[in-house]
Amino acid sequence: MSSIISSNRPGGGIKWQWPAIHPEGRKFLLIAAIVTLCFWLLGWEIAGWLMLGITLWVGAFFRDPVRVTPTGSDLIVAPADGLVTQIAEVPPPPEIAGPDGLGDAPMLRVSIFMSVFDVHINRTPIAGTLRKIAYIPGKFVNADLDKASEENERQHFVVERGDGLRVGFTQIAGLVARRILPFVSMGQEVSTGQRIGLIRFGSRVDVYLPAGTTSQVLLGQRTLAGETIVARIGTAATLDGIGQ
Repeated sequence: MSSIISSNRPGGGIKWQWPAIHPEGRKFLLIAAIVTLCFWLLGWEIAGWLMLGITLWVGAFFRDPVRVTPTGSDLIVAPADGLVTQIAEVPPPPEIAGPDGLGDAPMLRVSIFMSVFDVHINRTPIAGTLRKIAYIPGKFVNADLDKASEENERQHFVVERGDGLRVGFTQIAGLVARRILPFVSMGQEVSTGQRIGLIRFGSRVDVYLPAGTTSQVLLGQRTLAGETIVARIGTAATLDGIGQ
């Protein structure tokens, strides 16, 4: 868990640094680097250059940058890096619906699509206790399609705050993704913006907002996991934006 404390108060500064490679990706990076070296030793220059590009992409895919998470009891932060592709009112998934989950009433779902160039470490949108984790095997259709929420391989989470408010979010495997990896377990206490898992390679994350809460991100906007404020609990004001 990160111990960096930041603010917008005057004084001091911070320097840019290379993001770390998540341990889950180091084995893939090593394999790609070895294959690249072998191609160069064999004199296969074209294949060597191609593999060098793949090696660099593997390193970038598994990058795990430090994120500064805003604090506030009413904040819901983005669980994923990517593009906001859908904002829709839908029933909660059956696996996390009902009285011990998110209930049965329709709720606002914000969908964030992660391309293969985005950071794929996912983070929890609020602090609390993980009340539900449900893994569902499924298909691998394009994660940008609406039916991916119901047909693709996916993993649901429900986080409950101390006051009983619950927020759900779902990792959805995509066309290329073939594995969802959790870092947490049911009953565990998590902090806002804490790393909870990743998806290999390209996918989507849905976050379900509590009643009376409207998205504070716009269609077409890009988000940063653990940093971008997706919603403020109890805030129903809608936003409009201009693409430019």
